[in-house]
Amino acid sequence: MAAVGAGSSTAAAGPGAVSAGTLEAGTASAGEELCVRIAGHRRLKYISLAVLVVQNASLILSIRYARTLPGDRFFATTAVVMAEVLKGLTCLLLLFAQKRGNVKHLVLFLHEAILVQYVDTLKLAVPSLIYTLQNNLQYVAISNLPAATFQVTYQLKILTTALFSVLMLNRSLSRLQWASLLLLFTGVAIVQAQQAGGGGPRPLDQNPGAGLAAVVASCLSSGFAGVYFEKILKGSSGSVWLRNLQLGLFGTALGLVGLWWAEGTAVARRGFFFGYTPAVWGVVLNQAFGGLLVAVVVKYADNILKGFATSLSIVLSTVASIRLFGFHLDPLFALGAGLVIGAVYLYSLPRGAVKAIASTTTSTSGPCIHQQPPGQPPPMQLSSHRGDLITEPFLPKSVLVK
Repeated sequence: MAAVGAGSSTAAAGPGAVSAGTLEAGTASAGEELCVRIAGHRRLKYISLAVLVVQNASLILSIRYARTLPGDRFFATTAVVMAEVLKGLTCLLLLFAQKRGNVKHLVLFLHEAILVQYVDTLKLAVPSLIYTLQNNLQYVAISNLPAATFQVTYQLKILTTALFSVLMLNRSLSRLQWASLLLLFTGVAIVQAQQAGGGGPRPLDQNPGAGLAAVVASCLSSGFAGVYFEKILKGSSGSVWLRNLQLGLFGTALGLVGLWWAEGTAVARRGFFFGYTPAVWGVVLNQAFGGLLVAVVVKYADNILKGFATSLSIVLSTVASIRLFGFHLDPLFALGAGLVIGAVYLYSLPRGAVKAIASTTTSTSGPCIHQQPPGQPPPMQLSSHRGDLITEPFLPKSVLVK
């Protein structure tokens, strides 16, 4: 009778009624699903960390290796152009795949996005010019500075990005971030003092002064371009692949102009691919695909993870430079690099980050102790980005992430 009564009660409640047992089962199922999602997200974050570290360090090391090999030296301007061409072609293929292989739809889409909406397209001309200049400056800087020194000094882009965001976007920084910027500048100054003091032997064809000027100019252009992007492209509906295709088009054209102006005669005489070796092609491929790969994985990486990845890449570049290039690590460089690493990590802790970290690390009985009720966002979304991710100082050049 009790069973009949219970069944009658359920039936009387109507078809929309849910029993307590069903509700508990549904809650448990939702909790298990959330647990799986959190575990999967953590794995993706570790993968993102590895990708960011490897890309940040390998590009610098590979450029340094290719530029210091004995024999004919390739033209850096041709490498910049080839990287832009490959990046543009890759984005075109990805857009083609998004249109399910329909050539007509792709052509109509590109005509609308690039030609009809030409004002939005032209907005990318200025940052593309800056990025093309920045790519060429990086070759100059890495050709004249040890890879580890460049990696440390290049973190000045965090300082320039922060200053431009304050000046152009009226953005405020926390006291911790201002302190970390001061620490960053101090660390870079120490590293440059060590470099000027002659920290170890250097090849005769290297000019540390030119390298320093190039890396400072590159940091200034990086900071301005990132903030400029956010300022002019807020509200834009273009996808990451479309924006990178547009950048690739402008970058290729501007790169060819730079090639003609800087090395046109030599390239015409010796050939576009003069001095290209497998190592050079590795550099070109890294430049072309590295940024696009990071654009895919960076959505799983919050500010803290990107700051940690940058710090690890500095350590990796230093260790690799000792083994590959005979870099001399002295206490002064170690002090400066340590200050920069600490500054990068501190700067990557935005307001409220400590509370966010605490909410996910106080668990003592597994990752699912803080399960959210069904329908609520999972606690794994810790990203604390400010505006578009392109303004984050840890991202590589020419990466647009919506």
